[in-house]
Amino acid sequence: MSVRIAWERHGAGEPLLLVHGLGYARWGWEPVLPGLAGRFDVLLFDNRGIGESDAPAGPYTVAELAGDAVAVLDEAGVERAHVVGTSLGGMVAQELALAHPGRVDRLVLACTTPGGPQAFPLPERTLALMAEAPTLEPVVALRRFVENALAPATPVERPELVDRIMEHRLATAQGQAAWAAQAAAGVGFDRYDRMGEIAAATLVLTGTEDGVVDPRNADLLAEHLKHARLERFGGTGHLFFWEEPEAFVASVTRFLEDRPS
Repeated sequence: MSVRIAWERHGAGEPLLLVHGLGYARWGWEPVLPGLAGRFDVLLFDNRGIGESDAPAGPYTVAELAGDAVAVLDEAGVERAHVVGTSLGGMVAQELALAHPGRVDRLVLACTTPGGPQAFPLPERTLALMAEAPTLEPVVALRRFVENALAPATPVERPELVDRIMEHRLATAQGQAAWAAQAAAGVGFDRYDRMGEIAAATLVLTGTEDGVVDPRNADLLAEHLKHARLERFGGTGHLFFWEEPEAFVASVTRFLEDRPS
């Protein structure tokens, strides 16, 4: 079955594909897009199940989402690109590097996990919120999930950040079936035993106060990937690239442009 994937392009330079996570459409790159597009030919898209892309019946798999990413590269006429993936998008990025190694130049894995029983599970604060969410009004629950994706102090100190993310999430409201279909891809993902097969040079990024994906998973990735470096963003949460966009852009740009002479 053909699935239509909405995508867009900004900037010029080496191709850079951005892959977002569960419940976030391509608007999720808003704070870092200008900085990245100033140096790269940036491609960003809505995963199946959200935004302007089709939402076929689920469950989805990470392999299917990676196939959608390849379709974007094909339609854009890009043979090989750097790939940045966050959260579920980081799983997609790993799958791209494993299943389509010729399409991936350098790899950036942000706030993500190799999956499987040997990876660190969801933090307790997220599990507690997931248990409480059905008892809350939908908009209240959504705001709580947005706040949970930031460092605990951020919603108090920077409520406008929560408001902006909420504005986007309400505008691209995702049906429960589509959310569950995307979530199933993450639950079923396990590349722990195959991390060593990823040949691409990789930058692993994490927020030290990530309450959605345990930051210790970044250590697992950095330890088992062949060519990896790890950078931590102190005092930030799962959406650390919203909390510290300039630092994120600087880190990614430095890594992608750090070529041996």
